[in-house]
Amino acid sequence: MAPEGAPALVLAVPGTPSSATRSLAEEVVSIARSELPGIDARIGYLDGDNAEYPTLQAVLTYTAEERTARFEQARAAGMDVREPEGPVAVVVPLLAGPDSALLRRVRQAVMESRIAAELTDVLGPHPLLAEALHVRLSEAGLARADRARLFTVATAADGIILASVGGDEAVQAAGITGMLLAARLAVPVMAAALDQEGSIASVAEQLRSSGSQQLALAPYLIGPEIEPGLVEEAAKEAECSAAESLGPYPAIGKLALAKYTTALGITPQQAQGTPVR
Repeated sequence: MAPEGAPALVLAVPGTPSSATRSLAEEVVSIARSELPGIDARIGYLDGDNAEYPTLQAVLTYTAEERTARFEQARAAGMDVREPEGPVAVVVPLLAGPDSALLRRVRQAVMESRIAAELTDVLGPHPLLAEALHVRLSEAGLARADRARLFTVATAADGIILASVGGDEAVQAAGITGMLLAARLAVPVMAAALDQEGSIASVAEQLRSSGSQQLALAPYLIGPEIEPGLVEEAAKEAECSAAESLGPYPAIGKLALAKYTTALGITPQQAQGTPVR
């Protein structure tokens, strides 16, 4: 169980909100709740409208108001309760890699809410993301599901372009997960920027000139952070097939929870019955 009085986990979702984005975000927080029952997990949208899709700022404000109301009700009922201390929420950006423009907007929303909230780092790089990329490639028929099994996939790629957004910093961070993916697949993996003109084509050319004949594009993205169709355009530019974005892969929810528990200095195991002061 989540510690009594623990801050809320607020998932900061980038991009234009849609029913598909909400479904993805809800699945991510559902995974977090299954890993740590009792956790107060909420969703705030960077580009929300405060009607169907609440903004991050509004979610933080509402979370703080709820915590104050619970305390005042308990005190009015004569209960011996302490006034809440510490952060109201831990904000976890729904991003696989660093994107300074989006992270600046998340920080701005937290500041403007005037709520005591802690902001975590993005989800990657991490071995679980390499696993997720491998699964998405194998689902698209672009990689073997298990290198140990004695079968081949006719369309398996012999070179992977790892597509990220967020400029050079994001490419470097994606490269770390790319090394882990390369070790899993035993093929070369190179990171490229979807948001830098010519980056995808340049990396495709490098891979081909080093001997790769059949390339695949693996989006190092959760999904909402880019405009629809951008991955397809990049795959066309590189003249190769593309896997799906990471989406609500179970590892995403686990990593979001790990960012939350690390920020609080606890592990899900330690959380059993431990009050947060």
